[in-house]
Amino acid sequence: MPSKPRIIVSETLDNSAVEWLARRAEVVHIGQQDAGFGDAVATAEGLIVRTYTSVSDELLNQAPALKVVGRAGTGLDNIDQAACEERGIEVVHTPEANRQAVVEYVVSLLLHSVRPQPPQVEGGLSEEAWVAARSDAMAGRQLNERCIGILGLGSIGKRVAQVLAAIGCNVQFNDVLAIDSEVTHGAVSKSLESLLSSSDILTIHVDGRASNRHLIGAAELSLMKPDGMLINTARGFVLDAAALADRLRVCPRMTAVLDVHDPEPPRADNPLVGVPNAVLLPHAASRTESAQQAMSWVVRQVMAVISG
Repeated sequence: MPSKPRIIVSETLDNSAVEWLARRAEVVHIGQQDAGFGDAVATAEGLIVRTYTSVSDELLNQAPALKVVGRAGTGLDNIDQAACEERGIEVVHTPEANRQAVVEYVVSLLLHSVRPQPPQVEGGLSEEAWVAARSDAMAGRQLNERCIGILGLGSIGKRVAQVLAAIGCNVQFNDVLAIDSEVTHGAVSKSLESLLSSSDILTIHVDGRASNRHLIGAAELSLMKPDGMLINTARGFVLDAAALADRLRVCPRMTAVLDVHDPEPPRADNPLVGVPNAVLLPHAASRTESAQQAMSWVVRQVMAVISG
């Protein structure tokens, strides 16, 4: 029998996908920073990564037998696609696998921002305490009374717009591409400047292209409302962290909820650490069992390439 192809899995995948792969290939679990990674990848035909493995020109030079790189996830920011193409290495990924998980996460953050869950009522409250609890639970404006801006109307951005439209929200967006109004779910196209200045809440969903680095810097942040809210579940490098920290200090009623960071994990010297109106979350938008499983099934694409 011919020997099984060697496939390196450098980050965690769902067990069912790994078991499927192991029946068809020699699977080697080893991280990029682990001793022996270079030796392992030298004879590998496939490499499966997630977020924290950098598939660089340097790595590819160590992998002369490599045929395919699989990303268990949406973006390809950590993969040098040009270097792969030069070597005839195919790159595959799972662009839709975590869409629903991210959308639900973003909508939950939006809802929590205007209607946080009140403390649980304990039994035996006096009438006075009951009235006080209900008074404390009084919210301000409802979500449908706020203007919500979506920066980047790709797959996730469109789905966010669809969900918000369904509950009667006023939604607008900006995207580098012209998008047919039939698929914007009622969201209105705006220039970037208009989107920033008129949105009460801005949620970011741009891709990882190099031109999006520090897309939102000091000049852009100065356009945002001083009591506005910013949510970033896209890429940490989209925001200039130092400029955002400065803006949040000047505008104590402004809030930034950040699920992605540059780098990850955020270091102690990150300008946003300790800023009271900056909420730093642990890159959890896609952390549902369903999304993790769906992303892990990139193994099928990897095997399809190796099998020709």
